Amino acid sequence: MIVAGLGVTHPRLGVDFPAMIEFRGVCKSYGGDVALRPMDLHVDPSRTTVLIGPSGCGKSTILRLMAGLVRPDCGVVLFRGFELTPASIMQFRRFMGYVIQEGGLFAHLTAGGNVTLMARYLRWPRARIEQRLRELADLARLPPSMLQRYPAELSGGQRQRVSLMRALMLDPDLLLLDEPLGALDPMVRHDLQEDLKRIFAELNKTVVLVTHDIAEAAFFGDTIVLLREGSIVQRGMLRELLDRPADEFVSQFVNAQRSPPELAGRNR
Repeated sequence: MIVAGLGVTHPRLGVDFPAMIEFRGVCKSYGGDVALRPMDLHVDPSRTTVLIGPSGCGKSTILRLMAGLVRPDCGVVLFRGFELTPASIMQFRRFMGYVIQEGGLFAHLTAGGNVTLMARYLRWPRARIEQRLRELADLARLPPSMLQRYPAELSGGQRQRVSLMRALMLDPDLLLLDEPLGALDPMVRHDLQEDLKRIFAELNKTVVLVTHDIAEAAFFGDTIVLLREGSIVQRGMLRELLDRPADEFVSQFVNAQRSPPELAGRNR
C-alpha cells in the first residue's frame, strides 16, 4: 500500500522492522541548552516503553522528536524503518496518537468534536465516525452523555479519557503519552492507570509513556528507560534497575521515590 504523496509503503504493511521507532545518534539543543546528547534508542513493537528521570532530563523532548513536533539537530529518527522528515511527517503522524498532560483538548469543541476532529478532516463517512466514537467511548469507559459536553464541563479524569479517545481515533500504530496522569488526584489516577493498562493490553499497541513516578513506570513498563541530563543511564525492567544498577545515580533515583510495599507487587 502506498502512502499518498510519498511513494513509500504503509509502515503497517511493509517490512517487519524490529523497532517501531528508532533513534540513531539523535541530539537536540534549544539555544545553548542541551536537551539530548547523541543517543541511540529503539522502541519494541507491541510493548510499553516508559521514559523516566528527573525534570529536564529530556523525556518530553524524546516524545516530541518521535511525534515530529521538533527536528533533531543530529542523527535520524526512524518510524518502521522510514526516516521522519519535514516531507514525510504529516503522513506518518496519522499512524501516531499523542496524549499530553491535562489532555490538551480544544475548549471550543465538545468532547465528541475533539475525538473526531482528525477523522472529519480526513472526510471519513459519518457512519464510520459514529461507530468508531461508540467503540472508543466503551473502551475508555466514558458515558456517551459526556460526549456532548465541553472540556470545561468535564472532570480531569474525564478529560484524560477524551484525550486518549482522540489519540486512538485513527487506530494508530504508536501511542505517545506525556505524563498523562500527572495532574490527577490519587484515586482518579489509580482508576485511570488500571484502565490504561487494560486498553494497552487489549489493543496490543506500541506505547511510549513519560512519567516521573517510578511506581507508575513499574506498573506500565515492559521496558524502563532511565535518563539523566539528556543521556540514557540504564534501560531494562525494574528488577534490573533495583538489582543491577548501572551506577550510583540509578540507585539514588529509585530509592528516593520508592517505598518497598508500594513496589513489591509491581516488580517484573
